[in-house]
Formats: sequence, C-alpha cells, structure tokens
Amino acid sequence: MKLHEFPRYQLTFGPSPIHPLNRLTAHLGGAQMWAKREDVNSGLAFGGNKVRKLEYIVPDVLASGADTLVSIGGYQSNHTRQVAAVAAHLGLKCRLVQEKWVPWEDPINDKVGNIMLSRIMGADSRLDAAGFDIGIRDSWRAALQDVEEAGGRPYPIPAGASEHPLGGLGFANWAFEVAQQEKSLGVFFDTIVVCTVTGSTHAGMIAGFAALEELTGVRRRVLGIDASATIQQTREQVARIARHTAALIEVGREIRDDEITVLEGWAGDLYGVPVDSTVAAIETGARLEAMITDPVYEGKSLAGLIDLVRNQEIPASSTVLFVHLGGQPALDAYHRLWSAPAETTSEVKL
Repeated sequence: MKLHEFPRYQLTFGPSPIHPLNRLTAHLGGAQMWAKREDVNSGLAFGGNKVRKLEYIVPDVLASGADTLVSIGGYQSNHTRQVAAVAAHLGLKCRLVQEKWVPWEDPINDKVGNIMLSRIMGADSRLDAAGFDIGIRDSWRAALQDVEEAGGRPYPIPAGASEHPLGGLGFANWAFEVAQQEKSLGVFFDTIVVCTVTGSTHAGMIAGFAALEELTGVRRRVLGIDASATIQQTREQVARIARHTAALIEVGREIRDDEITVLEGWAGDLYGVPVDSTVAAIETGARLEAMITDPVYEGKSLAGLIDLVRNQEIPASSTVLFVHLGGQPALDAYHRLWSAPAETTSEVKL
C-alpha cells in the first residue's frame, strides 16, 4: 500500500509548526537552523512524537475491539504518557508498565512529570524495578496477560510504538509534511537532526524521505543523535524499522546504508542520565530561543546539533531542521539540576 492508503485517525492539530532559530544560528555562526515542534503538535496531554505514530495505530486498535491499551516505558516515559492520553481520548482503559530505566536517584522521580500526568488521565500505571532495554520486555507481556485474565481485551503497544508493525508510518508521513511546508516557507532543509532511541521516529523519516527521493530525485541527510547509550542495538533497530517501513509504503527500492546514520558522542554512559553537554545545551536553547528541551532526549540531540554545526561537520552552507520531539514534562524529575543557584554550564552568559 502507498502511504496515503493507510488509515489514519487524526490526533494532531495538523502540520506541526516550523520556525527559525535565529539567535542560536547567529551564536554559532554556521548553518541556518530551524526547529519543527512535535512538542506542540496536539491537544492531548502536551503532545509529542508518539502521538503522530499513534495516529496510524488507532485505526487498528478500533478494528480489534480492544478495550485496554497496554504499553511500557520508564518512570518518566513520554510514550506512556501519550498512550494514556490517547486511551482517555478514545474512552479506553490503559495499563502501563513503568520500569526503572534511568538510574536517577530522586525521591519524586516516580511521582511527578509524565507518570503523574498518566495517572491523572486514569491510567493504571505500575512500577517495575527492571532496567533499560529497547527490546520487547517480559514485564509488558505479563501485563497483557494480566488484562486478559481479568476479562479485558488488551491491545499491545511496545515501547515507543517502535516495534509495532505500523510504528514507522507516522514519521514517514512527517517527511511528506516537511516537503509541503518547505514550499510555503520557501526553504529547503538539506539536513535533519533527530534524537533516536527505540528508533521508529528516525526510521520513519528515513523511509519517508526515501519515498520522496524516488519522486523528486532530491536527497537529504537525516542525522540521528543517539540517546540510548546502546548504540549498536539502536543502529540495528533503526535500520530494520526503516527497511520494514519502506517496504510497507512501497518505496520501490531498498534503503541504502548511507541513508541510516546514528551518531554517538552525546548520550553519556547511561540512558536518561544527563551529562555536562546535555545541561549546557538545554540552557543554551532556553536562553537564546526560549526553546525548552529535556535531559533524556532533546537536550542530547540539541547538544549534538550544536557541536556538529560548530565543528562544521554540518557545513555552514546547510539549512538544518532540528526535530523537537517533546518530553518537557520529564523536567520535573530532574529539578535538582536547577533547584539552587549555581555556576551555569551554558555557553550563553547573561
């Protein structure tokens, strides 16, 4: 099937906004930088990139007759918050497994931010002590079984919706959305920078831009900034999902190896744990653009963007689109980074 033939249940406002990052561009003195804001793409619990993926999964949910969405993530998972939001929007129940993916010791880590929002929306959110892994989890399978044994009809949504067969479609469509917005803005983005962990956001973009290349002959670079700290596993998962999605939407050729780029250097040693470059990037984006990013995803991809532009690994002649995937509610769980006056790590001195 071609992409436009797949059923889609709209959960977003429409195309997410794109705007220039003029002060950050001037500060770095290199490539022209813009941002596309998935963090303001929907009215459902602050939106985010997973809402766009769920637009293509919801028709299958409704067709299945399920009464409970069952998903998994860390304590501060943006994905589980968005699954809870979609469940509330559809009038379904929601069962969430919240594993201890991040060794961030804070007494309120499992009480505020994303997990609090999920509980406010009525999700049955239960903690699990298991650590981080981007693969299929036994705790999630057990939750599905629990719902069935209680008489429910569960619908399985894996972490990040990435291992779902339709998980890449949302951001394949996003690529076509970008192409339409370029026409109205009079700009062409030769380089896309996106955070990647479970992989289907990045992979969907790769497949979508490959389909566009077949139609127009125009190539772009899609640079994934790893935030998983499990780089090889993430590279393999991005490649697999990109190739699956490309076949699903009938791109007409195999995804080339040179279309799959996952860069390391900004994740630190552990998923979800900010390093100095993360905090510096969060502060730089906030103080120059009032663009709020988080310590798990966007703080790390923004750190990557800043370094790549400064070092001219992204040439000064480029026009770059930074993809803001959302995630700011998790900041509550990292409050101690800014809870007391301290010497700033930002390069922007006020």
